[in-house]
Amino acid sequence: IRRVLLTLRDTLQTSFNSIGICRLYPRRPSFEPNRFVPSSLLSTTCPTVMQETDSPAILPPPYPFPNITIYRLMSWMNSGSSQKSEAEVTRLVKDVMLAEDFDAEHLKDFSARKSLRELDNDSPGGSKVHFPDDWTQTSITIKIPTKLGEDDARSFSVPGFHFRPLIEVIRSAFMDIQAGAFHLLPFKRLWKDPLDNHQERIFDELYTSDSWLEAQDELQKLPKEPGCSLERVIAGLMFFSDATHLANFGTAKAWPLYMYFGNLTKYARSAPKSGACHLVGFLPSLPDRVKDIIHNLPRISKSGMAALHTHCRRELFHACWDTLLSEDFLVAYRHGIVLKCADGVFRRIFPRIFTYSADYPEKVLIAAMKDMGACPCPRCLTPKSMFTYLGLVKDMKSRVQNVRVYIKNNVVRAREYIYKWGNIVDGTKIEEALGEGSWVPVLNQFVEKLGALGLDPFRMLVVDLMHECELGTWKALLTHLVRILYALPEGVKLVATLDSRFRQVPAFGNGVIRTFANNTSEMKRLAARDFEDILQCAMPVFEGLFPASHDIIVQSLLYRFAQWHALAKLRIHSESTLNFLEETFKILSRQLRKFRDSTCAAFKTVELPKEKTARQRRSAESHNATPESSGPRVKKFNLSTYKFHAMGDYVRTIKIFGTTDSFTTQIGELAHRALKAFYPLTSKLDTPAQLAKHERRRRVLRRVAQLASISPSGHDSPADSHAPLLSKDHHYIAANQNDPVSLFAFLQEHSGDPAIKNFLPKLKDHILYRLNKLDVSHCDHVFTDDERNSVIIPNNTVYAVQTMQVYYTTYDMRCEYDTISRTHSDVMVLSGETSPRHPYWYARVIGIYHMDTWIQGGDQIKKRHLEVLHVRWLAPLMSHQSGMQRARLPKVAFVEESDQDAFGFLDPGQVIRGTHLIPAFASGRGISSLRHGKSLARPMGESDDWEVYCVGIFVDRDMFLRYTDLGIGHPASLRKTIRDCSGRQRATPAGAMDANDGVDSDGEDHEEDDDEQMDMDLAADEEDEDGDEDGDEDEPIDGDGLDDLEEEEESDCELSF
Repeated sequence: IRRVLLTLRDTLQTSFNSIGICRLYPRRPSFEPNRFVPSSLLSTTCPTVMQETDSPAILPPPYPFPNITIYRLMSWMNSGSSQKSEAEVTRLVKDVMLAEDFDAEHLKDFSARKSLRELDNDSPGGSKVHFPDDWTQTSITIKIPTKLGEDDARSFSVPGFHFRPLIEVIRSAFMDIQAGAFHLLPFKRLWKDPLDNHQERIFDELYTSDSWLEAQDELQKLPKEPGCSLERVIAGLMFFSDATHLANFGTAKAWPLYMYFGNLTKYARSAPKSGACHLVGFLPSLPDRVKDIIHNLPRISKSGMAALHTHCRRELFHACWDTLLSEDFLVAYRHGIVLKCADGVFRRIFPRIFTYSADYPEKVLIAAMKDMGACPCPRCLTPKSMFTYLGLVKDMKSRVQNVRVYIKNNVVRAREYIYKWGNIVDGTKIEEALGEGSWVPVLNQFVEKLGALGLDPFRMLVVDLMHECELGTWKALLTHLVRILYALPEGVKLVATLDSRFRQVPAFGNGVIRTFANNTSEMKRLAARDFEDILQCAMPVFEGLFPASHDIIVQSLLYRFAQWHALAKLRIHSESTLNFLEETFKILSRQLRKFRDSTCAAFKTVELPKEKTARQRRSAESHNATPESSGPRVKKFNLSTYKFHAMGDYVRTIKIFGTTDSFTTQIGELAHRALKAFYPLTSKLDTPAQLAKHERRRRVLRRVAQLASISPSGHDSPADSHAPLLSKDHHYIAANQNDPVSLFAFLQEHSGDPAIKNFLPKLKDHILYRLNKLDVSHCDHVFTDDERNSVIIPNNTVYAVQTMQVYYTTYDMRCEYDTISRTHSDVMVLSGETSPRHPYWYARVIGIYHMDTWIQGGDQIKKRHLEVLHVRWLAPLMSHQSGMQRARLPKVAFVEESDQDAFGFLDPGQVIRGTHLIPAFASGRGISSLRHGKSLARPMGESDDWEVYCVGIFVDRDMFLRYTDLGIGHPASLRKTIRDCSGRQRATPAGAMDANDGVDSDGEDHEEDDDEQMDMDLAADEEDEDGDEDGDEDEPIDGDGLDDLEEEEESDCELSF
């Protein structure tokens, strides 16, 4: 008899909210932390366990101290900054001394050492509370092959592996207050565009990703535990590890391992003080004394010693993970553990590892593969010889078809050759046994322990935007651009011009773009965020420094790189933006090859001065017998590196795990701050143990404070760490009257300044527009003198203020604000034209005023409080072709003073947000728009202006999407204006063109994609594959023969206007 298994799903789709967002649950959830789902729609079928499992009882304050005063004092000591500044002393007074329960009598015979001992031992009054996730210390034993064979490997013990049992950390996390913000059931987020009702999927959090949905589906298919009817949910684990120096001087370092729960929103996980980070271990480094053993081994060469030392490092790393992936953790991974959740309901929790974020050297350790071998990618087996085909069909297919798969039998056979038969670890015999794939003879514990349970240890090694792009590919490109400048005639002068231009780039926002004080070309001690700032401001700075033909290529390349970076770093993606990212990557890849084959090939580039100095220093430190040459070495631009290859994996990774800000290594880097703050408090001996002790102190005090609903000093709760601004106002201007401005005295003081020409008539016209409720965006009405005279401003006095905050909703539906001031004075407003060619107008704020005013006459006189901005207008250069197809930034210039609209007044309610205007340095300074001399319209000390400005559309991701119609959280009216500017019904990243159809920014014509021709090109590529040679890190692969492929690979990406 044929049987059919029918699976019924109790799916739930919520209603669309005002932005057009809804959730689609695969089954009805039983718990929802954000109250997005009404309680009446939650599942009520989740049974509970009748008897609670044993759990550690956490006592309320003043535990673990004898009284509340000492508790508060020790909480202050173990929180906040490790260097007690003025702010910290102020916090001491407010949080401790002025507390209602503070009692100086409690401090009699007080001893900080005694109190810390009580905290460390949990033993107030003889009682003890045990935290099962406390730190454990063990030794790790590895075997060092001796080349004697017959299992004569020498055991070597590495002491001091400090860790917390993973399963106990999970138990503790679900008991923590932050568990109330955990998402227990994954869902899809859908967006219906209010403009055309087009519906598509949204990608953002890990719990809305394909990987979690698939894992939950697989979990539900598993047979239930005998006698258990509890709901089964997932604890999504995300790991971060990265070795770090603990001090600016010396060799002190730590290798922490962090664990986060993907059940918690990424906005809380990215906040260092939210308590979302769980420090679970300190991975030990291989002690130096292991070299004594290796050096005493018989018949071993110098290269063999290095290979054996590397092998021991790999063995130690995976031996640590063998300890972390304990039997208790594996049982929970297979059968789950019953825990009481935040809603008081018991559920069976199944741990699942989703991501492991690390830089490339750690990725190869985790994957048990060679560092920069023949197949250097930890996710696929694409050979290095194919990296030159970046972005082409052949490359993209190889990533999908040749995914990395662990072959255990090969590794076991290679280890037999080493440990049983005495072969060297990097010998030919071992290479043959391991096969292709750049494998190493190390048992991968992620495969050994969790491979059979569904974990793909290579897929979990997610892309790393910070190390691979900002500190990787972009840094490499920037470095080579500086090399080319040095290679040009008068290169030193050109580099000095570059540095001077960067110093003149204005800052923007609250640390969004900081001033470039030092010589940017030297790249001294720059962090990833500094390289990001350089990328976002690079186009105007580099413009005109290269010969004309190469300047076109460089400008297009810089635009495409910044465009790809902005898309890759979006905090929320739709299907449209992912298509946009994919097409942008293909265009960027083509532009990189053009840069390599045209611009780079035209110049002989050598090491930068700092590169030469660093090379000679390394040579001296290594006691190299061959002296280094005094001259600089030739350096070429190399595309055949893993970091460029990784740029093609972003779209697939985002679809699987959510957006990159969820798993960026920057989260782990921010977590290092706590360890570096702890380090000065240690004795510098047995550092991991002391760091673990300080971590435990803060953790215990945070839990105790949460139990008593006391906010621990210096910490944010997960709910508050990134709470959106709740202001319902569009903007805020202080209503103080500290700076009164008498209009007549003001006009007399600045008489002759073009900035205040017709100041009073324009002000009264603006007031009339506002009070009569006319459209101020279309100032086409002419008022009479009688109407202007009817405007009453008491005492002819207005009040000046220095700043204004403009609130706006970002593309990812969060509330932010820009501060407008004299130093950050540029703003953008929606274009008031009926059929605009550009969606925005731009203005520089000269003054911020508020006043009481009314219109005299009529039956009723109603006083109004008005806020106005005195502005100098900038107009888009219509002769300049900009946009995303032409790969050029919009350019604007000040309206000439002869135009009556050069200066005017603006309603603050029209301001969308601040904008970043970067001088177009190539156009120089002048007085074409405003006569020479001092003016209110100019910064103090300046007598002329930059002739042209570039609009910094890449200054942040929200700004970038304001020049497309893809910003989900942006107002529909704004998106409609942008869509109208482009003359289309809907932005389509692939295949949408404007009037210059088929013409790229460098003037070359390209054909559209043709599937049949692509297949022919791909077949031709495969025939030629045997002729490819491996490229190394210093020498690029020849790009000849790619032109035909690239021509057919061209795809258009037009989202401009």
